[in-house]
Amino acid sequence: MSLKRIDHIGIAVPSLAEAIPFYRDVLGMEYHGEEVVADQKVKTAFFEIGEVHIELLEPTSPESPIAKFIEKNGGRGGIHHIAYATDDVAAKLEEYTAKGVALIDKAPRPGANNKLIAFLHPKSTGSVLTELCQPK
Repeated sequence: MSLKRIDHIGIAVPSLAEAIPFYRDVLGMEYHGEEVVADQKVKTAFFEIGEVHIELLEPTSPESPIAKFIEKNGGRGGIHHIAYATDDVAAKLEEYTAKGVALIDKAPRPGANNKLIAFLHPKSTGSVLTELCQPK
């Protein structure tokens, strides 16, 4: 079983209210609304361009990994992760573990946009935070 496509690119932003108009009004991307993912301490906004989504991520807590990422980037945010679609996140985690890939998530968990997600550790992915996702 292979990865199907790029599902979305996650972009950390200090403020959705400030970032949304650029993607919606300037770039003209189709806006799909906002969602709070409490356990990840983020508020997301999704946009569509072709078959790929852009996920803006605003921290809802200073302890959020997104808040820490923005802080490390001088308060500006930036590209946070790339997500790949698969039919079976759990199977991919098993496969990658067998290949020696370090995982952040040992099992799929609920994510934004009604998906199951899991992250691979950047130390095993060329310093790119990599997410796997599948529809719930």
